[in-house]
Amino acid sequence: MILLESPTNWPDYELIDSGDGEKLERFGTQTLARPEPQAIWQKALLQTEWNSLANAYFVKKKGNPEDVNEWGEWNKKSGCKEQWTIGYSYKQMQLKFRLGLTSFKHVGVFPEQATNWNFIYDTVQQLSSEKPSVLNLFAYTGGASLAAKAAGADVTHVDSVKQTITWSRENMELSKLDGIRWMVDDAVKFVAREVRRNKTYHGIILDPPAYGRGPEGEKWILEKSLCPLLENCHKILASKNSFLILNLYSMGYSPLISESLAKSIFNVDKTEIGELYVADRAGRKLPLGVFLRFLK
Repeated sequence: MILLESPTNWPDYELIDSGDGEKLERFGTQTLARPEPQAIWQKALLQTEWNSLANAYFVKKKGNPEDVNEWGEWNKKSGCKEQWTIGYSYKQMQLKFRLGLTSFKHVGVFPEQATNWNFIYDTVQQLSSEKPSVLNLFAYTGGASLAAKAAGADVTHVDSVKQTITWSRENMELSKLDGIRWMVDDAVKFVAREVRRNKTYHGIILDPPAYGRGPEGEKWILEKSLCPLLENCHKILASKNSFLILNLYSMGYSPLISESLAKSIFNVDKTEIGELYVADRAGRKLPLGVFLRFLK
């Protein structure tokens, strides 16, 4: 089991401070404060320093304190931008992301995933296939899709929200890439159809939420839906010269769960499992997801 830190040599991103259920991050020219339930320690900086540094502060809507869906609004200072761009570089990969302040506290990128982008880029370039095919499920704004495309893959990007697909396309164009296949679809239904078509992929990336809805109201509950989906992913993942990445964000999920799933479904002995984290200026490691990766 390993811990993977988001790259620290990223000029456009920094976790400045964390604690008391919040995190203070700089994305390019904007510094944002927003909820982070896993930051249960005390802040290193004074609250007055947070207030001074933050261009915008996310305030969760009133309601059930146990509600995991953090909807709310941003309290913005004068001059705070609603949308802006940041970049990310690794070897020959040059990515651009359009960020924005959303009502569900996200801004359009998960910085802890940068270490996976690097892995995808390196792995795709090392595959022996002339043009590897990569499937990105629950793909959000497309960081993993861009990394695979930048490495030369034929990429299929699946997300159930049309507006998110549009956002992903903006990121592709900003990154001076093209040719990604966009699918507004339910991940479970899409993979089932690919099984019936006898389609295979050299790489599959999954970022499933704890709960979600497909474009036609299909219900996704992680603990009930993940295993059947992975069983179908096994059927469309090439038997050799292939890779899979699974990210789990639900609090309380152990990396050992993903390892047991992989061994029972994909029959692989060697996996890489652990946690993704970002460290703040005070050196506290903020865990931001469980991951599993393997090569075949």
